[in-house]
Amino acid sequence: MPTLHLIEGPVGSGKSTYAATLAREHSAPRLILDDWMATLFRPDRPETDVIPWYLERKKRCLAQIWNVARDLIDAGSDVVLELGLIERRDREDFYRLVDDADVALRVVVLDAELDVRRQRVRARNVERGATFAMVVPDDVFDMASRLWEPPDEGEVDRRGLELIDTTHLARPRHSR
Repeated sequence: MPTLHLIEGPVGSGKSTYAATLAREHSAPRLILDDWMATLFRPDRPETDVIPWYLERKKRCLAQIWNVARDLIDAGSDVVLELGLIERRDREDFYRLVDDADVALRVVVLDAELDVRRQRVRARNVERGATFAMVVPDDVFDMASRLWEPPDEGEVDRRGLELIDTTHLARPRHSR
């Protein structure tokens, strides 16, 4: 049965690197919210009132990503998703979509110490390597880190979440 692999965690935890490795292992396409947002909307980003602007576009992108993911699952392919569901409520909404569609779901949550994540993001901003989608300034990193709601024990138990601490990994990757 095809599976949706949902990769979540705070900024700089290694999600994109992990998702790329997982996608190769499963010959699965990756659907990454940051890539969609950067490609579709970065040129139109306003100078002020960014949060309401961002949230509306994120909502539309997530709806379209879900449609594409469903088509891929229906075609028999696994799909790797990195959706930036940083609030528990958003993850619960997504879980309901998956449950209603009767799709197999695997959720992996990556995390690392704050200073390690900050260093990774600063390096990514400069290197602009394979996982680079957009510059993340320190103030945006700090805001996103404050907004991240790690899964509680109930979410972990109900959904069988896999939790991975990537603090000591130079390049977080999937291992079997």
